[in-house]
Amino acid sequence: MVKSLFWSRTDIPGADHALVADDQGLAARGTLVAVDPVPYTCRYTVTTGSDWATERLDVQTEGAGWARSVRLEQTSSGWRVTTNEEGDLDGVLAAAGHPTAGLPGTDDPDRLADAVDVDLTGSVLFNTLPVRRLGLADAPDGTEHRITVAWVLLPGLVVVPSDQVYTASGAGRVGFASGTFTADLTLDPDGYVRHYPGLAERVAPR
Repeated sequence: MVKSLFWSRTDIPGADHALVADDQGLAARGTLVAVDPVPYTCRYTVTTGSDWATERLDVQTEGAGWARSVRLEQTSSGWRVTTNEEGDLDGVLAAAGHPTAGLPGTDDPDRLADAVDVDLTGSVLFNTLPVRRLGLADAPDGTEHRITVAWVLLPGLVVVPSDQVYTASGAGRVGFASGTFTADLTLDPDGYVRHYPGLAERVAPR
């Protein structure tokens, strides 16, 4: 059974719509649109194993005069990262007065060696991956997991390791922290985010 999940961004004008099937791990495809730092559309697909460990992520972004893509695949020797780019995103960013993004992907996939999960800027669907993989929805209050994720930055698709902390906080709630940032996420019974303070609010289904 496929679920249709839609979130409205609350930090900037934007939205994220995902179609997900989760009876044998996760298979999802989605479209994310945002206006910051420049207007862009992002399309992604992500698949996990039955244990909810990520097996593959494909992301494409595009805007006026540029397009980029990145693929992350988990192999027996670690993450394989492949990229493509067209046009001049860095030129567009510079013209708009924003810092340049740099090249998509990573020049050292070994930096991602500790990552089991992936994350995508602005998409709260990806918080569900560690929530489900670690069984946080049913874990005792205070259960804490420190993890490393392969974080794909939008819109440039640079991939960096990111240290994150997830903490079970009672029925339907999970604490999230990364560096000095913290948030208390509200989840539905399947572990998908309903409310991410300062980032996104689920519009449908509620």
